[in-house]
Amino acid sequence: MKNWLLKKTLSAFILLLCFCGLLQAAELKAFSGNPVPPPLILQDLQGKTHDLRDYKGKVVVVQFWATYCGPCRQEMPTMNKMMKKMGSVPFKILAVDMGESKAEVKKFVSEVKPRFTILLDEAGDSITSWKVFAVPSNFIIDPQGKIRYTLFGGVNWDDNTLINKIKALSKSK
Repeated sequence: MKNWLLKKTLSAFILLLCFCGLLQAAELKAFSGNPVPPPLILQDLQGKTHDLRDYKGKVVVVQFWATYCGPCRQEMPTMNKMMKKMGSVPFKILAVDMGESKAEVKKFVSEVKPRFTILLDEAGDSITSWKVFAVPSNFIIDPQGKIRYTLFGGVNWDDNTLINKIKALSKSK
């Protein structure tokens, strides 16, 4: 009973933060904490395991999202456009659903049609290790595997200024 209540309270809190994110302008910020990301090993909707460490050499956007998050639903089509604009840049989006069932995520994906990797974290364990406190929460990882930028709240991902900043990371040493 306590576990159920804790999950519902956490979900309500994250939902509240999600709505607060609608009112704020999101901006890419230099990451100031420990740049080594926590482990991230999760399965996609097809059951394939993805390990963030396997993406060294690429710029990776790790996004934490939920099906009930309005900004997440609005920004995913712009993430699809961003993928096209990245061209030949070694780039990947790993979108981690936060603690929802595979059925809920599949329904959302069939409606929104993201063209990037959706990962499942039904237990919600990665939320704690990544210190996620709002949805969407984004971490931009450089080719060396270090967190370089964060972004909390919804954003138009196909904005050229944002894309150019992320493309520049692919050339960083």
